[in-house]
Amino acid sequence: MVTCTDGVGSKLKVACAVGKFDTVGIDLVAMSVNDLICTGGEPLCFLDYLAMPKDDPALTAELVKGIADGCLESGCALVGGETAILPDFYQPGDFDLAGFASGVVERDKIIDGRAISTGDAVIGLASSGVHSNGYSLVRKVVFEAAGLKVTDFVPELGKTVGEELLTPTRLYVKPIRRVLEVHEGGIHGLANITGGGLPDNVGRILPPGKRVHIARGAWTVPPVFAWLQKCGNVADAEMLCVFNVGVGFVVIAHPDAVDSIIEHLAADRIPAWVIGEVRDGEVGVEVA
Repeated sequence: MVTCTDGVGSKLKVACAVGKFDTVGIDLVAMSVNDLICTGGEPLCFLDYLAMPKDDPALTAELVKGIADGCLESGCALVGGETAILPDFYQPGDFDLAGFASGVVERDKIIDGRAISTGDAVIGLASSGVHSNGYSLVRKVVFEAAGLKVTDFVPELGKTVGEELLTPTRLYVKPIRRVLEVHEGGIHGLANITGGGLPDNVGRILPPGKRVHIARGAWTVPPVFAWLQKCGNVADAEMLCVFNVGVGFVVIAHPDAVDSIIEHLAADRIPAWVIGEVRDGEVGVEVA
């Protein structure tokens, strides 16, 4: 059995500013199940935890709708949850959301990175945008540095600030599960790109003596990241270490499996690119 627990973080502040709460539940599910599948596991069930200062049936209904939508898209069951009313802990208008996913993987099919070898290809799967990490920096550069409001229209994005920042996290469960069914032995490592970006999340699955080299420009970066960088004059290194910069999930695979993996992902409408390779060297990730 494998389990993962996570939350949505300060993206909830954006949802409160917009007054739209039916997508952050998808983020909540994604943050747990996208981690869980990195073991090669299959998520089976999900439980949520909602804390608020007073009972709010309308808000609860919106949040649970998003959670249910995320569970349906991930193929796992929403089996229960808890709502905590804490008037002495939360200010009016505040709330918090957390979740817990549980699943299974056969012991001899666990993916833990130990099979990663020199010459393996690093495949990047497209993100849907910022996903659900880095929102403390997002809010600082967008609302403080740039002085924007959630209702402001951003021409280079073709939508308002709020619409862009509430884009739900992409769920990778079913596409990755289908790829694993076809290339079970050819996939050596899986990483969900959340806080810490590509360097931290790919780096932590590498075995001793293996280093990943990632080529800048090997994938399509969504316009939201250039916009965020411009809003706060954020350094390239910080962008890479905070955001997914367009790559929401990584598959490390044997080179012979690459073309087929990318084709299967394309069939699930997920753009994917070979963004790097595994080489001998000190454990870590180099983006150049």
